[in-house]
Amino acid sequence: MIESIVPAASSYAWEIDYIFTMIFVLTGFWFLLCEVVFFWLIFKFKAKDGQPAEYITGSEPHLKRWITIPHVLVLVCDLFILTAAVKVWYDIKQYLPEPEKTVRVIGQQWAWTFVHPGPDGVLDSSDDIRTVNELHLENETVYHYQLESVDVLHDFSVPVFRLKQDAIPGRVITGWFEPTLEGEFDVQCAEMCGIGHGLMGARVFVESAEKHAAWMATQSPVALAANFPAQRIGKE
Repeated sequence: MIESIVPAASSYAWEIDYIFTMIFVLTGFWFLLCEVVFFWLIFKFKAKDGQPAEYITGSEPHLKRWITIPHVLVLVCDLFILTAAVKVWYDIKQYLPEPEKTVRVIGQQWAWTFVHPGPDGVLDSSDDIRTVNELHLENETVYHYQLESVDVLHDFSVPVFRLKQDAIPGRVITGWFEPTLEGEFDVQCAEMCGIGHGLMGARVFVESAEKHAAWMATQSPVALAANFPAQRIGKE
């Protein structure tokens, strides 16, 4: 249902969508049923000429069942939602699969800085690639992200991944995702972080293995150094 509006681009996006759909269907069912019963009771017991109103205390067993039985059934529905939600929480927030790559995500007023592993595939080495407001990922690759903030509370939100995680100053929060759809998508800050909050947007590029390797090649220190003279000549 949600994926018809916002694409699902991660391996666990369908689990989040499933929870939303379940809640929508169950609450929608009870809402419609309550409205039908409500209006049926209004018309059935509307004032009639020559018939006095009946005083009801609310303790009569034959009337209390109109509340007790639906209450029990709603609680059963809540148990289904709770069980599914706990499973999804564990799968996404507590279980961390072994990563194939790791990226660092740094929030600050008002931009995102991303540190990608270079050709060696290892973060915090000499060939790391640092970008601002551009996150480049290889499709169908399990990533760990190390989320940090250098100033205030931010929130790393990638709607197509169904990912939303607060960035807290002084803490490094580790999470994971696996992109499953190639394309260019939005990254947002979903925490009110100051006057430039609404401008703190970035883009995530999910690329095939070949395209990602080609991008990394253009970002290597050697390639950037070779391109620097050409850039200077163009400006002069």
